[in-house]
Amino acid sequence: MKKSKALVLVHSTLVPPESLQGHSEKQIEEWRTEYDVISHLKNAGHEVRPLGISDSLSELRSAIADWQPDIVFNLLEEFDGIVTYDQHVVAFLELMRQPYTGCNPRGMLLSRDKVLCKQLLSYHRIPTPQFLLAPRGRKFRLPRKLAFPMFVKSATEDASLGIAHASVVGDEKQLRERVEFIHEQTNSDALIEQYIQGRELYVGVLGNDRLSVLPVWEMTFGSLPENLPAIATRKVKWDRRYQQKYGITTAAAEGLPEGTQARLEKLSRRIYRALHLTGYARMDFRLRADGALYVLEANANPNLAAEEDLAQSALKAGLTYDELLHRIMLLGAHYPAAWRMLDS
Repeated sequence: MKKSKALVLVHSTLVPPESLQGHSEKQIEEWRTEYDVISHLKNAGHEVRPLGISDSLSELRSAIADWQPDIVFNLLEEFDGIVTYDQHVVAFLELMRQPYTGCNPRGMLLSRDKVLCKQLLSYHRIPTPQFLLAPRGRKFRLPRKLAFPMFVKSATEDASLGIAHASVVGDEKQLRERVEFIHEQTNSDALIEQYIQGRELYVGVLGNDRLSVLPVWEMTFGSLPENLPAIATRKVKWDRRYQQKYGITTAAAEGLPEGTQARLEKLSRRIYRALHLTGYARMDFRLRADGALYVLEANANPNLAAEEDLAQSALKAGLTYDELLHRIMLLGAHYPAAWRMLDS
């Protein structure tokens, strides 16, 4: 890819420094993704400007008008503190006729809304755990079609916010307590799902029309006590000390039953297209002991840090981190947005 002017959108509190020197590991973890992307793009010869975004798009509009970037590299995960509002920033970029990386607004809407996402997956007969929505501020009835254990999480928040071992409930009392906790702590509706016990698998996908499926990745829960459910809680995903204590790791999946990898690739492509995803995404699956596969979530614009699952899976497929970032930029530069048709 030719050298480009790249405007990198990050949250206003996550604009990284020029160097890691003098910063603690805890500080670095906060903006690790932003630092990795920006530093690698600079080292590759691109002209890079980070822009912190909080609750206003005025600076973004000015930067596009004045600097005229070739590409906006979108690393936002929220806008004005609301996770589902990042799709509106991307819609704004489309209105500005500005090429950007990652998923389009429609794909972000469909994948971010967990209930709508699961409804679409069910419509397309893609296996996903049975579910029920418990709206905030309203009473809900005990789901008759779901059997314990059940899994309770926020219907909108991501990055495992609100997910703990207590999210897996075994009776009605625990269920009602956890639903109330989600309502109060995340200010969102609660999603109640059938709990699927099994291996946790991740599949990355790159592309707009033509899709590339990356090697299957797996989270292993190490020596986590048997009385705790093997789920990707916030501590399991992000607490390095906790991971080291219990030997929790992610790596290329090994020893998958015959035919499982092909099924995962086929399902991942179907999910990607059913949700109108573009750019790059990661599908989260559970593989039961009997071989049954269930998709848990589809994640548009997953974490892009160099040591995280997507980048490591790409490396396994032969794509260096620099090559992965360049592929993502090319996909953004050539995404067939509606405004391109008017300009052609």
